[in-house]
Amino acid sequence: MLLFSVLAAAVAPGLALLTYFYLKDRYDSEPLHMVFRVFLMGILMVLPVMIIQRGMMIWLGDNPYVEAILISGGVEEFVKWFVIYHIIYNHTEFDEPYDGILYSVAVSLGFATVENVLYAFAGNASVSAMFIRALLPVSGHAMFAVIMGYYLGRAKFSDGKKKRWFLMLSLVLPFFWHALYDVIMNTMVNHWLWFIAPLMAGLWYGAMGKITRANNRSPFRFVKREEEIKL
Repeated sequence: MLLFSVLAAAVAPGLALLTYFYLKDRYDSEPLHMVFRVFLMGILMVLPVMIIQRGMMIWLGDNPYVEAILISGGVEEFVKWFVIYHIIYNHTEFDEPYDGILYSVAVSLGFATVENVLYAFAGNASVSAMFIRALLPVSGHAMFAVIMGYYLGRAKFSDGKKKRWFLMLSLVLPFFWHALYDVIMNTMVNHWLWFIAPLMAGLWYGAMGKITRANNRSPFRFVKREEEIKL
């Protein structure tokens, strides 16, 4: 019974956050099968990411800053970005700016959910420990994904230099915030809470603004208003 409770606590945050971001799509909800497929891609990413990270740890050594910046933040965000850009970015279902956020969140939460399950089994975690992970690592993955997806959405519907600029930001900014998060968690053993709490609050505040702006740029918002006027 305890094993089931811990497993449920490991899986529930990712599914709850994915549902929350899915419902935030105000104008043109994505097909559930597409969202699930992208979530599954995030799950399948875990093994290759672990192999790459293990190889880098053997090659670069055990340094908390290198681990936080390159091995964790760098590898994870690059692989997520690579998957979204090469599989979803040019897909016909990516037809409004908010879709970048939703699909990036789906990939990240698929990855974070498996990571959470592995932690639960490997570390014999309690339900309370999984609750803390829901507030921090799982939520953190979602916040980094919102940043990535917002700028992918901007790039998708921009041209020329703006497109290249937004594509660069979609990779660099999630990497920066993920690396900063991991540096705090890896190096500030006794004082991490004083830094991580305002960081997460700031990321959530910024994410809400990006969600609103992405929805406001949807081409379907005009269609919805015309339908309301006709009614």
